[in-house]
Amino acid sequence: MILIVGDSLSSAFGIEISQGWVALLERRLEEHSMNYRIVNASISGDTTSGGLARIRKALPELQPALVVIELGGNDGLRGLPLKSMTRNLEHMVTLSKEQGAQPVLLGMRIPSNYGPRYSKKFHAIYGELAENHDVPHIPFFMQDVALRADLMQSDGIHPNAKAQSVLLDNAWPAIEEGLNEFCQSIK
Repeated sequence: MILIVGDSLSSAFGIEISQGWVALLERRLEEHSMNYRIVNASISGDTTSGGLARIRKALPELQPALVVIELGGNDGLRGLPLKSMTRNLEHMVTLSKEQGAQPVLLGMRIPSNYGPRYSKKFHAIYGELAENHDVPHIPFFMQDVALRADLMQSDGIHPNAKAQSVLLDNAWPAIEEGLNEFCQSIK
């Protein structure tokens, strides 16, 4: 089983759930004859603290093979302390590993109008956590989507249905690596 813990980007905000990247992931797994059920525990507007609370309950109950963590964007947009965000993400990673699940981090960026120092530190969190905990990750989940008006909803924040396949393609290398690592760990 694969557990997705994210925010509006993973909960298919503003589009049909069947069009979201998580639904597309389910279809891709089927196409690759990878028999994994997906539980999408993503909540629009969520922060890393909300994700941490959810993951604490979900891990022992669901016992996933893989935990995809797509959080932090709302922490950044709210200007929350980066130390808290880092601590929350790190707890999610370590709790996942303690439960025998392979965590995967989908990195985010925030607009530069938050100041270059904050923006740079924010983005660096994902790579540092991935390196320190040997976790598959991608640097920027919204790569090739965020600055393209044709792939964004009218709010300029959320990807539209057309963007979802790009999001899946962005996430896929880390998810595939995470599944391979999980399979290696149970041999």
